[in-house]
Amino acid sequence: MKILLLGGAGFIGYNLARSLNLKSNHEITIADNFFRHGGKPDQHINELQKSGVKMVAGDFTDLSTFEMLKESFDQVYMLASVVGVDHVNSMPHEIIRINSMLIINTLEWLRKVGCGRVLFASTSEAYAGAVEEFDYEVPTSESVPLTITDITHPRFTYAVTKMLGESGFLNYSSKLGFEAVIVRYHNVYGPRMGFKHVIPHLVQRFIAGENPFKIYGYDQTRSFNYINDAVEGTTLTMDKGTNGGIYHLGDSDEITIEELVRFVGKEFQFKGSYENAPTYSGSVSRRCPDITKAINDLGYKPKIDWKFGVRHTVEWYRDYLSENSELNESFYDNI
Repeated sequence: MKILLLGGAGFIGYNLARSLNLKSNHEITIADNFFRHGGKPDQHINELQKSGVKMVAGDFTDLSTFEMLKESFDQVYMLASVVGVDHVNSMPHEIIRINSMLIINTLEWLRKVGCGRVLFASTSEAYAGAVEEFDYEVPTSESVPLTITDITHPRFTYAVTKMLGESGFLNYSSKLGFEAVIVRYHNVYGPRMGFKHVIPHLVQRFIAGENPFKIYGYDQTRSFNYINDAVEGTTLTMDKGTNGGIYHLGDSDEITIEELVRFVGKEFQFKGSYENAPTYSGSVSRRCPDITKAINDLGYKPKIDWKFGVRHTVEWYRDYLSENSELNESFYDNI
């Protein structure tokens, strides 16, 4: 089977490629601009390449770049996008341009070459407004309306592009003869996730000795999904998900940000004081997926307890920062 991972050099993409490569004899291709790695594959990607995974490097916001793929695939994982609260706040116009072009170009390429089945990676951010403004039930199922609260707020540009992708892949597939499934990820985390996420930020701040330590959004809740579980849920959705189906992937344990911060603080043996503080505007107050559909349809079952996963992630980042203390923040953002 021929498998393409668009955005396969990213956090989820790399781990997915590695898992597929270890578990099967499929022919796997990663297509990426390698932005996270300074424009070229890093040592982890190079190791995949040595094991037989093909690499296609290019800017896929340019439709002509797809000509480098030269073939159709049995399965396409469409993971490519720019993500991160810092990015959406600092360059919302580029989030709109890049993510939308990646979606449209992929769909137009599929119109030309076809494929067997596509998985589009969406996000819980796409329905955050329904929970925040209309008090939809938490844990939240796939039937929730896709809603944002303020079209002018840069915070929601990422969610808007994911709404476009969900609609685009489901409607193109129904007209052009390929199958499509959607996954909505919920706070996927783990080693090598970059530094634009809450857990790596906490590690940096505890290492820096912040005291009092501010807990931004202390009373908000999240459900954290360890990367191994997210990868398993992704492959299960591709292989077993109902054509046209949407699946929430995450964990059913809902915890407060304060609980997370204090747990990480214990890992650092923090003896200082904590101070509650507000968080980014537009940040949803509660998030936890109802994963009943994924359990029943796919046999999906998260295995990694959040405390175990967070502890392992904290240890990885602490070791990484200790070994690379001379490197600057821009490098950290590319791991």
